[in-house]
Amino acid sequence: MPEQVRISLDAMGGDHAPDMVVAGAEIALKRMPHLKFLMYGDEARIKPLLDTCPELAAVTEIRHASQEVTMDDKPSVALRQRRDSSMRLAINAVKEGEAQGVVSAGNTGALMAMAKFVLKTLPGIDRPAIATYMPTQRGETIMLDLGANIECNENNLVQFALLGEVFARVLFGIEKPSVGLLNVGIEELKGNESVKKAASILREINLPIQFAGFVEGDDLAKGTVDVIVTDGFTGNVALKTAEGTARLLVHFLRETFRSSFWAKVGYLLARRSLQRFRERMDPRRYNGAMLLGLNGIAVKSHGGTDALGFSNAIGVCHDLIANRLNDTIKAEIASFEAEMSKAEAAKAAVALQDTAQ
Repeated sequence: MPEQVRISLDAMGGDHAPDMVVAGAEIALKRMPHLKFLMYGDEARIKPLLDTCPELAAVTEIRHASQEVTMDDKPSVALRQRRDSSMRLAINAVKEGEAQGVVSAGNTGALMAMAKFVLKTLPGIDRPAIATYMPTQRGETIMLDLGANIECNENNLVQFALLGEVFARVLFGIEKPSVGLLNVGIEELKGNESVKKAASILREINLPIQFAGFVEGDDLAKGTVDVIVTDGFTGNVALKTAEGTARLLVHFLRETFRSSFWAKVGYLLARRSLQRFRERMDPRRYNGAMLLGLNGIAVKSHGGTDALGFSNAIGVCHDLIANRLNDTIKAEIASFEAEMSKAEAAKAAVALQDTAQ
């Protein structure tokens, strides 16, 4: 039997909470019967929903929260004034060891601020990053950061690369993930100083990373590498552009098949293939962004998702817990710091020798 996993849920986070959260937890439980939940939020609204799901109710404990974090709350305001919110209490449960991970579809900025304040970062990590995976021509590609850090130096980017490759190994089982730095070209001379310095460090370190150098925007859809690393500003723009392009493509297909009688006939003939296309492009399938680098597992679900999408976010949280993601990250960071110390010692020895001569 799989080891039992307990996850805390922000039951009031998201556009359709708490209904979506309860329904999503029920779907997740059917897939993973060894799950247990701590559900934080308005008990008067959550309990009637759980009463209709006896199997879920049997493995769920409701914990009342007198506050909610709204989508309009600024992260600083949420951190100071929403201490009894469903989001904050769900994160606290991970800190206190009552839950092994937390899932929320609430305000992204507030979730990051609260999680970083409560859980802290792992040793050797300066800043946490938001990571998710998306469909490509080759399968899936992980991308980070997606908005947590607008400006990054070379050390941040190197740490993101380490976090991303561990994420790829844990989530996809890739023994030696390929990692690329998003840039304005693949030539070594292109890009800002942070990107060029990060590339230089990644080429030199002796870790289980297959560094592929620089990649460009179109490599995201091609699936050129397993992990794409960038700063939060660029990553968020790239992600939103990809989502918008996917919606535009679906819109054009609908318009085309409604344009004439024969187009409608063509739709009927191609319906099964189009259904497979729709399932492949379904954003609910890829729902669940990980806040990597925190001393605890925290997963952000899309705020507008439905029950199926939220259940997939719970699934991501479960997989990261079951595969001990943070233990692997700690070992990787320790190896990286040891390698960097060796490199610095070697450079110091060469400099001393040159001075002596």
